[in-house]
Amino acid sequence: MSNIYAVILAAGQGTRMKSKLYKVLHPVCGKPMVQHVVDTLASMQVHDSVVVVGHGADLVRQTLGERVQYAFQDKQLGTGHATKQAAPILSEKEGTTLLLYGDVPLLSAETLTSLLSYHHGQEAAVTVLTATMEDPTGYGRIVRSEAGEVLRIVEQKDASAEERAIQEINTGIYCFDNAKLWNALEQVTNNNAQGEYYITDVVGILREAGEKVTAFVAADPDETMGVNDRVQLSMAEAYMRKRINEKHMRNGVTIIDPASTYIEADVVIGNDTVLQPNTILRGTTAIGSDCVLGPQADLTNVTVADGVKIQYSVLTDSAVEQSATVGPFAYVRPDSHIGPNVKIGDFVELKNAKIGQGSKVPHLSYIGDAEIGENVNIGCGTISVNYDGAKKHKTIVGDNAFIGCNSNLVAPVEIGKNAYVAAGSTITKNVPEDALGIARERQENKLGYAARLPRKGK
Repeated sequence: MSNIYAVILAAGQGTRMKSKLYKVLHPVCGKPMVQHVVDTLASMQVHDSVVVVGHGADLVRQTLGERVQYAFQDKQLGTGHATKQAAPILSEKEGTTLLLYGDVPLLSAETLTSLLSYHHGQEAAVTVLTATMEDPTGYGRIVRSEAGEVLRIVEQKDASAEERAIQEINTGIYCFDNAKLWNALEQVTNNNAQGEYYITDVVGILREAGEKVTAFVAADPDETMGVNDRVQLSMAEAYMRKRINEKHMRNGVTIIDPASTYIEADVVIGNDTVLQPNTILRGTTAIGSDCVLGPQADLTNVTVADGVKIQYSVLTDSAVEQSATVGPFAYVRPDSHIGPNVKIGDFVELKNAKIGQGSKVPHLSYIGDAEIGENVNIGCGTISVNYDGAKKHKTIVGDNAFIGCNSNLVAPVEIGKNAYVAAGSTITKNVPEDALGIARERQENKLGYAARLPRKGK
């Protein structure tokens, strides 16, 4: 197969989105639309991808970085004019060029690979990606000869009654012989009511020059859907979420209720993991095998090892090691590391905390900016007091230590190995290894005193 290049048109403002955010940067399943297109091309090892930018150019560059090259369209004068902006980068190259759009995020690598294979097999100058629609209203129709050759593309407003009955439509996505594309673009004019340069004119120019024009029908027309407003954005989200969920299920993941399970595009999940309803997996989250997540597990950029159970909990930018359990109702904030066989129980909050193997934080505790050793028991209501009003300080608890209920560990402070902290203590000094730390007032009972106090209801 010859060298493959791509031009991605992404210069339109997208006024119908009614948004401050540039249209192609609106996310679908956690990733900007234009990034889906670029990632798909990268998976196909396309040699050069050129993104044509205009409105919001700086934000697009920030999003995509140096993975692609950029061409700038100062004035929006039609698809042909936009494509032509990539000429300085691609016009001298030999090979095949795909023309795509930054607001068409659903196209799969399989569909584009099939399009390329058909194009090369036909030795065509241009191949149009088409789709068959039950209701083709609004789309340009593909007019073919009796032999199936593409004669022309007729826009809805220019189509006859017979042509409007055609259900095969132009998706606007093309595959060109690279040299012939740029030669034909030089001949495109703006002699039309809108005064714009249209890429569809290239198809007619190539046919009139005796070049072969073909069309390839997409197996799934939904893949070719463009996003112009929030309604179509939600439709694209639903389609991609369904595709992502089905991919994981075919790879051995059990999803109890796909309709209530949200998995973003870059999430990785091992086989024999079970996702309970209302589970949300975002960003670069990676889940091992034999895990049970949910109900209502919400993870963002979290690495989870094999055999982990998480339910009714929120975790962000953290790691959970093998056979640990989290929840219900735990909140794991960034830079936390939960070791193997650790138990993080109900109403526990972690922040920048490392919990060693086999340790337990069963309930009602806050552990922040802390390093907890192995086989430590953190009693109910324990607080690592990490903030003095100006700086954060660290708490260190050694292996096999026991922290009694309702203890305050005022950082910076260190609890030694095998040490005990008595329940109800406020610890402000280090506790040595094998010691018992007690920091509370001695209890005193005043006999008969209660009788001198006023009673409610009397």
